[in-house]
Amino acid sequence: MRVLQDACEDCFIATARRQLLMLIEGYTSDELLALPNEELRAIALSDEPLVFRAGSANLLGRFRIEGEALIMELAHVDGGGEGSLPALAALARRYAIREGLHSIDWRVHAVHCARPNLKLRRVLERRGFQIGTVPGVGECYRLTEQVH
Repeated sequence: MRVLQDACEDCFIATARRQLLMLIEGYTSDELLALPNEELRAIALSDEPLVFRAGSANLLGRFRIEGEALIMELAHVDGGGEGSLPALAALARRYAIREGLHSIDWRVHAVHCARPNLKLRRVLERRGFQIGTVPGVGECYRLTEQVH
């Protein structure tokens, strides 16, 4: 039994390392967080559509700060997003904590896809996302994560 537990812990540690080392547009999470805040806000938090690569996935998203919340809206995830979402979530959490934000509001438009990514849906549901309607946005997978 102890061997199985050790193997699970080793697997968890290896997965965590891969997520920390995953590149987002060629940058590590540490490098992105080291950018001057004005530059990071202009590039990624402008509430404008942004196409970017995280690991092996191509994503289309829109990100902004609204009050005390970081809004993380993903419209398209292609090519392995189920692996890149945890890395993106870790980056978002680190940023929100650094900036003193209270929550991260995730909105993933994967409800009415012509070609649904069933692995992505399973990952979202396993992480606690639920289908809900956001005024002005529509129906999406949604999760509000409190940041402490």
